[in-house]
This record gives sequence, structure tokens and C-alpha cells, in this order.
Amino acid sequence: MTLSKRSKSLLAAAVLAALAGCGGAGHDGTEARSTKAAVPAPVPKKAPAGLPGMPPLLDPRDVYAADRPHMLSPVVRNFPSRVYVPNTTSNTVSVIDPASYKVVDTIKVGVQPQHVVPSWDLKTLWVNNNRGHTLTPIDPRTGTAGPPVEVHDPYNLYFTPHGKYAVVMASLDRELVFRDPHTMERVHTEPVSCYGVNHADFSADGRYFIVSCEFSGELLKVDTERMKVVGQQRLPFRGAMPQDVKLSPDGRTFYIADMMAHGMWVLDGEAFTAPRLLPTGKGCHGLYVSRDSKEMYVSNRGEGSVSVFDFARGVLTKKWHLPDGGSPDMGGVSADGKVLWLSGRYDAEVYAIDTRTGRQLARIPVGGGPHGLAVYPQPGRYSLGHTGVFR
Repeated sequence: MTLSKRSKSLLAAAVLAALAGCGGAGHDGTEARSTKAAVPAPVPKKAPAGLPGMPPLLDPRDVYAADRPHMLSPVVRNFPSRVYVPNTTSNTVSVIDPASYKVVDTIKVGVQPQHVVPSWDLKTLWVNNNRGHTLTPIDPRTGTAGPPVEVHDPYNLYFTPHGKYAVVMASLDRELVFRDPHTMERVHTEPVSCYGVNHADFSADGRYFIVSCEFSGELLKVDTERMKVVGQQRLPFRGAMPQDVKLSPDGRTFYIADMMAHGMWVLDGEAFTAPRLLPTGKGCHGLYVSRDSKEMYVSNRGEGSVSVFDFARGVLTKKWHLPDGGSPDMGGVSADGKVLWLSGRYDAEVYAIDTRTGRQLARIPVGGGPHGLAVYPQPGRYSLGHTGVFR
């Protein structure tokens, strides 16, 4: 049938009207209804799972939830409470009874012991004989030393969160050496281009760790499972010398002490962008979290003081000065959280400080060049190394 001119015009108008009604906004600005299928909402990305084999955090909001006062693992519950002090120039470890503040034993070890490090399974204390190229095992049940184990350039020692590897910070060799955590047999060597790898801490999920390079003022980001450096940056301060590394309780921030910038670098480990500096005091060196996860004690070796940092507020709230000065370096917090123990690196002594008042409780003579002392036992299910980083 042939359509008239008028019929054609009416048909065209109807088609245009129908098309105008298929979605889009109406004349009043409201969204017109449509029979077209809705676009599916994007599926949110899942957070990456933790390192396989790593014990889950007791509290996802606090990586130190297992470190509360007296929460001792059954493994260490009957160990005598002692403070183990490596004396770098005396080649000994001084053993202090914290109840009497007296040295009760002196253990001969290898050349230039730097740190006393609790093993991942909490059963052994490893003395890092840096220039002797050995690790001396100490049985914390008896305080006796076993035969040394040959390990080249062990400046510091860490353990991966799943307990699969020990990680030797081979500072002069410029290597991260992954080893069997019991036999110390070499498993993988990761060469690094920075100088002076020395301290580290792991992310909350254990997937990576941040390493400080003391002599070139750099930071590394290392993939734990792949045992590979995946990021590197130079700190934005001329002459920077980064030292201890510590993760915030909420797992969001890394803090890196810097003894030449005289403060802590505040770093987003995930983004691994340039950090900002928070001044604390001359010679900022060691970082230790309080037993309630609310504060961090910061040793300022160059001025004989300890700064107290409030995690929630992100500010320094107090500064404790040692009477007669001193050189507070590395150490740890007592099992009950009431005493901060620090070595006096250049004064052949150890300081015991009341964490409630900042008052010095004792100043104990030890061997020459005391460095990375370990308070043991401490609360926690396993050790990540250094002088005692527990989770």
C-alpha cells in the first residue's frame, strides 16, 4: 500500500518520539526509564592475602597484639629472665639479671659481636659475630653457648614471618642472604647496589620488608616470597644514615631512625614514595614499641636521650634525658613493659629506664662497645629477628 505524504510525516514523528524515549533524561531533567540492561557494578579488588604460612595476626588492627605484658609463649615461659649484651670490642656477651641489675655471666663469642637475635621459633639466641664470620648459638634455658656456625658477614639477622628463612644482613658484602633458619645453610643470595644494609621490618601481611642502607642513605623494598629487591630510593637528606626500622601498630606506616638527620623518616611502605622527616634528637638510632602499642621509645644516641612518640597522635610527647649523659643505642622492653633496656655504645654500660616516668633505674658496667642487646624472654608467638621484634 502506498502511503500518503501526510501518513509518512506522522510515521516519522512517531519513530523519532519512540527513539527519544529509549533512555536519557526527560524534559524535566530526571532520568527516563529504559528497558536496557543495567551495567554491572565493578567488583572491588580483594586485598592481597598474607604471606603463605605466616601465622595470622591476632588483631588485624594491631600487629603487636601478641606482645602484651607477660603473654609469653609456652616455648619460653620457663626461661630465666636475662639481658644479653654483645660487646663489640671485647668479643663477649655480658649477661645481666634484670632483678638485681648485676652482670651474672660473661660468654666468650666470635670477633665483633653486633646483635643478639632471638630465632623465629624462640628457642635460640644467635650472636652475630660480624668480623668473625660466625653465629654463636646461646641456649636461653641454660645461658650456655654452642659451637659457632660459619656465616659470612653477619652484621644483623632477621627471620621471614612464615619462619621459612633467616635473612642475614651482610653489610660489607652488599648482600641479603636467605638461609635455612636452623642450619644456616645458604638458600639464596640477593645482591644489592646500596651500601651498609643493616636493619629491617616486615609489612603486616609479611609480603615485603623495608631495609635501611646506612652508608649510602638508601632504603630497599624486598619481596619476601620472591626474595628479590623490588624497590629502591635515596633518602632526601644529604649524608643520611638510616638505622632501625619499625612498623606502626596499624601496619600502615614504617618509621626509620636516622642518626645524621636526627629524626625518624615516616614512610608509606605500600606506595614506597618519598618519606617525610620527623625530628627527634641528635643521633636518632633505635625504635621500640610499648607493650600497649600506644607509644614508641626512640633512642637518641648523640645526645643521651629517649624521645617518646605517640602513634595515634603522630607526635612526640616526652623526652627523657639520661643523668650524666650517655650513648643509648639498641635494646628492648621488659616482658612486663615497665623497663626499657638500652646499650651505651660508647660508654661500656647498659641503661635501665622506667617507661612510666623516664627515670634511670640503673647504669650497669659491661664490656667494650655494647651494641644490640636482647631482653629475653619477651611476649610474642614468633620472632622476626634483630634484638627482638615479636608478633
